[in-house]
Amino acid sequence: MSSVAILPVAALAEETPAPAPQRDYLPGNIVVTGERDSYTTDDGSTGTRTPTPIIDVPQAVTVITSDQLEDQGITTLNDALRFIPGVSMETGEGHRDEVFIRGQETTADFYLDGLRDDAEYYRSLYNVERVEVLKGANALIFGRGAGGGAINRVSRVAIFDMPQYSLGAQVDSFGAFALTGDANLPAGEGVALRVMGTYEEFNNDRDFYDGRFIGFTPTVSAQLGEDTRLFLTYTYDDDQRVVDRGLPSFNGGPLRGFDQTFFGDRDYNRSDVEVHIGRARLEHDFNESWSLNASLQFADYDKFYSNIVPGGGTTATTVRLSGYESGTDRQNLIGMVNLVGQFDTGDLSHTLLVGAEASSSDTDAVRNQARFNNGADTSVTVDLEDVISVPAFTLAPQRASTSDLSTLSLYAQEQLDIGILQLVAGVRYDRFDLESTDIIASFDGTRVDEEVSPRFGVILKPQEDLSIYASYAESFLPSSGNQFTVLSQQSQALEPESFENLELGVKYAPHHNLLLTAALFRLTRSNTPSVDPVTNLTTLVGESTVEGFEVGLVGEPVDGLSVSLGYTYLDAEITDSADATDLGTQLQQVPEHQIAAWARYDLTDRLGFGAGLVHQSDQFASNSNNVVLPSYTRVDAAVFFEATDTLSLQLNVENLLDEDYYPSAHGDNNIQPGAPLNASLGARLRF
Repeated sequence: MSSVAILPVAALAEETPAPAPQRDYLPGNIVVTGERDSYTTDDGSTGTRTPTPIIDVPQAVTVITSDQLEDQGITTLNDALRFIPGVSMETGEGHRDEVFIRGQETTADFYLDGLRDDAEYYRSLYNVERVEVLKGANALIFGRGAGGGAINRVSRVAIFDMPQYSLGAQVDSFGAFALTGDANLPAGEGVALRVMGTYEEFNNDRDFYDGRFIGFTPTVSAQLGEDTRLFLTYTYDDDQRVVDRGLPSFNGGPLRGFDQTFFGDRDYNRSDVEVHIGRARLEHDFNESWSLNASLQFADYDKFYSNIVPGGGTTATTVRLSGYESGTDRQNLIGMVNLVGQFDTGDLSHTLLVGAEASSSDTDAVRNQARFNNGADTSVTVDLEDVISVPAFTLAPQRASTSDLSTLSLYAQEQLDIGILQLVAGVRYDRFDLESTDIIASFDGTRVDEEVSPRFGVILKPQEDLSIYASYAESFLPSSGNQFTVLSQQSQALEPESFENLELGVKYAPHHNLLLTAALFRLTRSNTPSVDPVTNLTTLVGESTVEGFEVGLVGEPVDGLSVSLGYTYLDAEITDSADATDLGTQLQQVPEHQIAAWARYDLTDRLGFGAGLVHQSDQFASNSNNVVLPSYTRVDAAVFFEATDTLSLQLNVENLLDEDYYPSAHGDNNIQPGAPLNASLGARLRF
């Protein structure tokens, strides 16, 4: 799915709104300026919840900064993640962010300033400073899930230094457009207010596709004395769009010749999402060694979508359709507190983290199924044409449920610096308590899981700008899955799945604005439910492994040239199953080779050029291994012009060579075609 990208309203540089930034577990706060910053960051605090340079975090971390997002014209999380090797996209059924990280599919491992944001919706980046992807098992920091990795968005906040106002606008060749605004207002001694907003209308090459997005975020920063700071943020997102499930497969690949055809009902396929997120964070420095931060977040997600979808059995002249509608209402309340100590004992330097997190989530969900032929059939076969005719249908109840989830987590981590060697060790305890009611089946399910997740890393530092590390980490996923859906009699009895990540890596920073990384890893997922074909019983003998390596280079190798380059090799397959025919099956939507590259070169202070490339090798659309998404290479380009000191213009061209490609799928018969060549023109005014 393609939508217009809004240029960020201002280039940003990191500064602190208050003293003692080394005490912040979150990245440094942001001040609006007119200067470009960098494609790099030295802040690795999200990976440890302590003030740790990214070069000393013993795991692979990829960051896309505001400058790179701006240069590529990216403002949606879905588009940003396409440029991170090791991450492949799932279509998310046309109404949500969904990805594979190191071969592990997730709809829920999304975080906002380190706090869980697990509902299923599309996330905008109009109020975000950077996107971080932490790869490998991450239970110590993030709790349940995060088996392949976690995705964290770092918010922009109000700063005290100066008033700043900016406006942005963009339009593309499909007719989509966007407007955005940002105002930072120092409001008195030790108080600052920032207001960000955006309005966007969608369009692309697909028939009947449209929609609009409204986003609004006010945030306040307050200095409550010399050692105490308070940050308040509220975000409102309102997203309405056509649900486009792509096209079906035919003869083992995407159906050809119908890339613009909408395999749905133009009046029925709609998604409507309204999100409210309120967050407060308090920071206090007791002294030079000890600090405390506490966060509280309440989120309300109200979502409804309906769709007619293509299914299996497509022929040269017909296609099979089915459909449903689904509604979800969720409220999350999350509280977190972290005590951080930095002190020495003799020749040893310590960074100690002790923390706790508690949450509650209440979810009501309903799903109704489309029925054709006067309610007799759940699917229907229609003629394959450029405009699909959908017969009349009725709706029948299919699922309805309520669930109440409560969690409690306690964790501790020690980072020990003994000179040339650093040790990172920690452990987390999680209690996951889920009660659900299947209203249709009249079944009340209850399950409590208590898990302990360790993390251990060794970092060798022969010199300050070089780290060689080895790490081990675990994570777990309860039987209720990413979205802690309603428990059945069967799933109620199943133990959680487990993830183990072994990693060897190196990070080298020859200067402050250049970082070279490489990592070799093995991720094992075990205790996976597997059905015995003889007894038809579900057992927990399923296992899969993902082995691979990645290399990356980000920053400025020479003056005027900014680069973000990455390559990942992945070998992912099922290694154990109750069904012997599954052994050796390649995991779905995991390309063996993946390249993501972007570069900008400034010829003068006023004129610059950009170019990018995304390559993925063949991948299977699902674990059936019956449908292949062909390999592809997409080339992008850009031109940047600073017309005046306050006005900048930007031209971005996506898919410059007009490649015919299929980047993602949802199973074998919801395959999303990539957009053809698309140019967008943007303007940004700062004053």
